Amino acid sequence: MRLWIGLSLPQLPLEVFSPSWCSDTGSVVLEQERVLAVSPLARAAGVGRGMRRGGVLMLMPEARLHERSAAREAEALDAVALAMLQYTPQVTLAEEATLLLDIGASLRLFGGIRALCARVRASLRALGFTGAVSCAPTARGAWLLARWGANRIGNGGGNGNSSGSGVGAKGGVGGKCGSRVLRMASLERRLERLPVALLPPAWPYMSWFEGIGCEQLGELRRLPRPGLQRRCGRELLDMLDAAYGMSPELYDWIVPPESFRARLELFDRIESADLLLAGAHYLVSQLTGWLCARQLAVERITLFMEHERGRVAMPPTPLEIALAEPTWRDEHLVRLLRERLAKQELPGPVIGLVLEAAQVKAMAPPTESLFPEPGGTEEDRMRMLELLVARLGPDNVLQALPQADYRPEVANEWVPVQQKVRAAERAARLPLDVASLPRPSWLLAKPIALLMRNHRPFYSSELKVASTPERIEAGWWSDTQTRDYFIAEGKDHTLYWIYRERIVGSGDDAEPRWYLHGLFG
Repeated sequence: MRLWIGLSLPQLPLEVFSPSWCSDTGSVVLEQERVLAVSPLARAAGVGRGMRRGGVLMLMPEARLHERSAAREAEALDAVALAMLQYTPQVTLAEEATLLLDIGASLRLFGGIRALCARVRASLRALGFTGAVSCAPTARGAWLLARWGANRIGNGGGNGNSSGSGVGAKGGVGGKCGSRVLRMASLERRLERLPVALLPPAWPYMSWFEGIGCEQLGELRRLPRPGLQRRCGRELLDMLDAAYGMSPELYDWIVPPESFRARLELFDRIESADLLLAGAHYLVSQLTGWLCARQLAVERITLFMEHERGRVAMPPTPLEIALAEPTWRDEHLVRLLRERLAKQELPGPVIGLVLEAAQVKAMAPPTESLFPEPGGTEEDRMRMLELLVARLGPDNVLQALPQADYRPEVANEWVPVQQKVRAAERAARLPLDVASLPRPSWLLAKPIALLMRNHRPFYSSELKVASTPERIEAGWWSDTQTRDYFIAEGKDHTLYWIYRERIVGSGDDAEPRWYLHGLFG
């Protein structure tokens, strides 16, 4: 089924200076010395669209005034488009700060249109933008419905900041789905009631349309086409036909860059590292879209925290995260960043963030197992360990690394879990004859000398030897060991790993010394 999502950002001129996850400080955006967009705090103070600079300062002297930045808006649109690539590889930029997503092939992957819209809304919130989301079987139809909802937000009909212009209509705030149409018949009925003012080619002729009483698209379609084309041009009819599915639609899709590096200029001087998480999430959302579009998984990321420039300039503070298992999911990366940023100490205020994908590899295919592994997959376990490393530190989460040595004290080494030591590599380090022998689950840090009762070693009770001896003679170059190890059983049926130290050069009447070295689980 062919289905499109239209994503319109009516508050883009304002939110490139004051994202929705920032506190409202009374921001006002000016264009040619007149107010283009205002935040809720400024609107509550009486600042309105079209007001001059002097009027704004008279009503709200503490207002933060910004000149509209087309460059920032273009960068923001590119950032949103890059983040949307995680849902479909077919994303394109359209007129009036609107994106179009061909998601017909993505519905089953994300659990249907409702779940997909919810994920798009969540991505918009992470990016800090307010938008109207709509769905339709045609791209231009989705574009019209999204613009219809965006105008509602722009006229103050939602809960977001005020920006934009146009007729009022049902819409959504913060990425809320403004209109969802899945069938052509329903789309035609919905389009019939939309205002003609939504079509950009109709703007120069709006006074004429109002004079003849043509205000809705249904009325526009009933006008004679030859006369309408002579008066308004072919572009108006082409856009109308595309919305109703009567003409083909061709678009240039967004192409992700070869490598990933994204930057965010912060909107204030941040002095606490844990307050940087929202900006880091903004960058990670873009990284997720880039990874999905390139079919890659990231193994190492670096977040650079930029400080003051000029005479007091200092180099950026890097925060590197190495992953035990490659991932392309933003929620796991955000959790790791949250833990690391909470413990990060800043040498100075931060004014910008840069995220780089330092090491990537091809995305692993899904498992071919018919039945899921109990307790989660290996990837799930590694995510849990990475979260513990971020919370407790790399020196406090260790894994066993067997060494090719017969001496129990040195046969095992503990290394950080972030070191990629696979089970096959660990097994290869063991001597072949040792790998098949029984070993205790708990090895004491230092052997305990045992008492002797009735010529038997004693530990809580007399120990009965339950196995043949295993002789270990090793360490002649550093720490010579000559021991005979046994599995012993106590009266409570607990199994112990004990050894008898061989006394080389002593007479036969020398009393052997016994030691407890491990416990079996």
